[in-house]
Amino acid sequence: MELSYCVVNTNGRDFLLECLRSIKRTDPEDTKSEILVLDNASDDGSAEAVVGEFPEVRIIRRDRRAGLAENNTLIMREARGRVCLLLNEDSELIDGAVTELLAALRDDPGAAVAGAQLVDPDRNPIPCAWRFPGLAIATAQALLLHRRLVTQSHGGDGPPRDVGWVQSCTMLVRREVAESVGYLDPDFFVYSEEVDFQRRIHDAGWRILHVPRARAIHHEQLAADRSAGGRRRIVQFHRGRDLYMQKHHSRPVVLLSRVLWSLSYLPRALAALVLPNQDPPTYWLHARQALRPSHGEGMREAAEAYNLARANADLRSSTPAATP
Repeated sequence: MELSYCVVNTNGRDFLLECLRSIKRTDPEDTKSEILVLDNASDDGSAEAVVGEFPEVRIIRRDRRAGLAENNTLIMREARGRVCLLLNEDSELIDGAVTELLAALRDDPGAAVAGAQLVDPDRNPIPCAWRFPGLAIATAQALLLHRRLVTQSHGGDGPPRDVGWVQSCTMLVRREVAESVGYLDPDFFVYSEEVDFQRRIHDAGWRILHVPRARAIHHEQLAADRSAGGRRRIVQFHRGRDLYMQKHHSRPVVLLSRVLWSLSYLPRALAALVLPNQDPPTYWLHARQALRPSHGEGMREAAEAYNLARANADLRSSTPAATP
C-alpha cells in the first residue's frame, strides 16, 4: 500500500462528503491507496452518510471527542500506506494535487513532508507555509512585515521548495518518519500541533516542502466563524502557539513574544473600526489572548463538556427506572 488518505471529521458531514468525493475524483490510477475516516464523536450523522455513499471507506468511530493531534496520530497508526495524506474534513483536493505531492516526496528522499498550496472556495491562494515561530517571527509580525518575512507560500507556481512548516489540512507525510518522532503531541489538542510535529521532523534531519502545483480548497473556519465556537477557536489558537513557544524556546523569549504578538493585533483592531466587513472585537480578542493565552475557554474545554454530557446521557439511559 503506497498511500493512505487520512481524514479527521468532527460534525462536518457535508464538508466530509465533498472531501471524499474529491479524493475519488483525483486519486491517481497508478497508485494503490486506501481511505480512512476518523469520526470524532460526531452527532450529525457523518459516519452513517459515509457508509451510505462510500462503503469502501474504513471508518474509525470515536465515542468521545479528542483533539486533532491525538486523532491524526490514531489514524496514522491505523494506516497501512507508506505515506499518509492528512486531510481535514473541510479540505477538497483539486485535480493533480495528489500526483504532485507524491512526486515531491518520490523525487526528494531527504524530504518527509509535502504540503499543498491552499486556496479559498473562490480559488484564491491563501497563506499555508511559514517560517517556524520564534522571537524574530513575532517581531516581524508586530512590525506588520509577516507577509514578506514570515509567510513562505505566495500563491505562485513552480517546483517544490523548502519551507519551515506547512498547514496540515492537506499534508503528505512519510509514515515511518512520523512514527520515528513519536507522531503528534496530544498536549496541543488543535492549532500548532503540526508546527511542533514538523519542527521535530526538521530537527531529526528531514526537510519540509511546499508544493505550489498541488492545490486544495480549504474552508478556513478560524477566520470565518464569529460565533461562540469561533471565539473558542481563537482561544485555542493562541494557547497552541504559546505551548509551542514554551516547548522550543526560553522563558524570556516566550514572554516577550506574547507582548509582540499582542501588539501586532492592535493596528488591525483600529483599522477594523473604519474598514467594511471587519469585526473589531475579534481582533481585540486576539490581542488579549496573545498576551494571556491561558485565559478563556478553548476547544478542549468544549470537547470535555461534550464528553461529560454524553457520558451522563449514556448513564441515564442505561439506569433502570425505579419501580413504585
